[in-house]
Amino acid sequence: MSKPQEVDTAQIRARYPDVFDRPASARLATPAMIIAALAIFIYGLVDLDFSPSRLFNGLSQLGWISMMMIPPDPGSSLPLYLKAMGETLSIALLGTTLAALFALPVSLFAARNVVPSKILRFPVRRFLDSIRGVDTLIWALVWINVVGLGPFAGVLAIAVSDFGAFGKLFSEAIEGADQKQVEGIRASGGSALHEIRFGLLPQVLPVIAGQVLYFIESNTRSATIIGIVGAGGIGLQLAEQIRVLEWQKVSFLILMILVAVAAIDFISSKLRFAIIGRRAVA
Repeated sequence: MSKPQEVDTAQIRARYPDVFDRPASARLATPAMIIAALAIFIYGLVDLDFSPSRLFNGLSQLGWISMMMIPPDPGSSLPLYLKAMGETLSIALLGTTLAALFALPVSLFAARNVVPSKILRFPVRRFLDSIRGVDTLIWALVWINVVGLGPFAGVLAIAVSDFGAFGKLFSEAIEGADQKQVEGIRASGGSALHEIRFGLLPQVLPVIAGQVLYFIESNTRSATIIGIVGAGGIGLQLAEQIRVLEWQKVSFLILMILVAVAAIDFISSKLRFAIIGRRAVA
């Protein structure tokens, strides 16, 4: 039986000095970041007047409200709530569709492999960033003041907000496309439009479709929130029932929202698999 080979620690230390002889700044960097993050966290709790006693005292109130919500009961307002739920779904669907339709051509100008010039691409990307940086709720408040209360303002809010998000996601999908198909079309004499139409879009459209389906599901919840500020839909009804302390109706509306989101998630999942196909699990 052969003897184990002796390890020359000096030689290993000489070969990997960064591992064995790390400078003090590198050794202290991680603890310093942890301490700084903890200090910021504690400062935030103090500055925001976080109080455990207030939290525990509010739990009894939360329990009382939960008991008042049982059983969920729409009363005589079920037809009104169904109509409001339909408005919410329409806001989410129409707003997402409009955002995707307008974002797709703009995203081409933000993609590096379509517009190589950074001078031309930079303003498009910053434009999308500026729109995406404003939350949907703020856009809803803006459009309510522009076009008035109602679902039309909700559609515009979701369309504008998602336009920025879709522009970024679509451009990243286009940049990640395989360039071999584009090069093949270029070698056969195709124009730049042919490269986009037959080389890029067939690759990215399934990805884009999956993203749009996901956003429809997500925007169903967003449409509920913006409805609270007056953009129509089930959110408006929810805010009114909370205001008058009709907790059984509130719980019924929440249940409707949960069922609608679950149904949309199930349908969009089926549609995504139908578009992109099921991947075999190893």
